[in-house]
Amino acid sequence: MGWDNPRLDGTAQLAREGGARGTSSGALYTAEERRRRDESVWTTIQGVLAPLQFLVFLISLVLVIRFLMSGEGAGAADISVVIKTLTLYTIMITGSVWEKVVFDRWLFAPAFFWEDVFSMLVLALHTLYLVMLFGGFGSVEARMIVALAAYAAYVINAGQFLLKLRAARLQAAPNNTVAA
Repeated sequence: MGWDNPRLDGTAQLAREGGARGTSSGALYTAEERRRRDESVWTTIQGVLAPLQFLVFLISLVLVIRFLMSGEGAGAADISVVIKTLTLYTIMITGSVWEKVVFDRWLFAPAFFWEDVFSMLVLALHTLYLVMLFGGFGSVEARMIVALAAYAAYVINAGQFLLKLRAARLQAAPNNTVAA
């Protein structure tokens, strides 16, 4: 199966399904999905966890880079990556619940297909770090390089979600405009 397979292409599926299942405008959410999104406590939880995770990421990034540049603070860097990974797992679990509430799918809803696919890479890299740490595999430097790879993937994934958030706001903007 290639990446151009329409079954794997969330964009093609979105287009076939008229955006988010049933909209003719190619919109991200149907009216019902938007209502469920706006009424869900999980939307608020995601809104709190995302910036918290970003803050944890920034602190951890500094500690990892500090270790790689100076050789000092490996323990602090390890602890920070573990905390970052736990926040990632938390946001992934609550995000999956959010997706189930809004789109009636635990993951890979057409509107967030590629974000979820890339999230799996982010999870895999963070999990690899934990396996290296707790399994004693590789050097500390190798583990920190894996952390940096995980963080690079996280930044890309966060960018995907920010673009999707912007698209949702743009979609909602015409609906919020009052005619003069």
